[in-house]
Amino acid sequence: MQVVVFGKQFKDKDLPYIQALFDALHAHGITTYVYTPYLKALEPVVKFPGHYAAFDGHRDFRVHRIDFVVVLGGDGTMLSAVTLVRDSGVPMLGINLGRLGFLASTEKQHIAGAIRKLVMGQYTIGERTMLYLESMPKLFGDIPFALNDCTLLKRDTSSMITIHTFLNGDYLNSYWADGIIIATPTGSTAYSLSCGGPILLPNSGNFVITPVAPHNLNLRPIVLSDQSVISFEIEGRAENFICSLDSRFELISATHQFAVRRNDFGIKLVQLQDSSFLQTLREKLTWGSDLRN
Repeated sequence: MQVVVFGKQFKDKDLPYIQALFDALHAHGITTYVYTPYLKALEPVVKFPGHYAAFDGHRDFRVHRIDFVVVLGGDGTMLSAVTLVRDSGVPMLGINLGRLGFLASTEKQHIAGAIRKLVMGQYTIGERTMLYLESMPKLFGDIPFALNDCTLLKRDTSSMITIHTFLNGDYLNSYWADGIIIATPTGSTAYSLSCGGPILLPNSGNFVITPVAPHNLNLRPIVLSDQSVISFEIEGRAENFICSLDSRFELISATHQFAVRRNDFGIKLVQLQDSSFLQTLREKLTWGSDLRN
């Protein structure tokens, strides 16, 4: 088995868990690669028990037969890992070194057990749909896709904006708001949820449009088929606005044209045995728990 270890930044408090991961990988004889920028941060502090090598970027998936990408961090790190994995089809296992952890659902205290289950095949693979942003002029280079969401937002403290929205070419609505969020089922538990959007199950086949601080109080989130093409025209008093894909953003203007559709490929996530998306929901949102006492 061959794995890539991916992370964004090193924190001293995480060292025991990072060390535990490399010890577990070595104990099971797993060939280990480490994403190059992360490796440079780890080499001065981690005692690598066996051989390891650098993994430079997406093109390396064509050179090495990688079985899994192990992501160390929170959900933001998982989103960054998506830009590395792209269309390689390699499943990702997220180990939560952050806070909430909907995507990085394996807790850091269970690293050794997680690697053991991986080796023994005690897991399932779930595929998450992504969205694709078509824009003119083109934005986001060769990674115009997102696992969580695409947002169109006002910039800084400028006045609200108007986003004329069309569904498969038919006029849907004009949103007078601070912005809107177009979220996948995976992204429904992120920014969209904090703005009052619904939770969608991963395989529901939907997108959700959630307004951000709408001027009209009767505007509510709307759930659409992910077979839809959603296009937009933006206007406002400011010269520039913000368009984001997950944690990446670019400045845009009213002259830009946008359309969002389902991406041609998805991302695969490892779901270890004895865990599920519904269990993650209950634990992270404390559903079914009486917190009154």
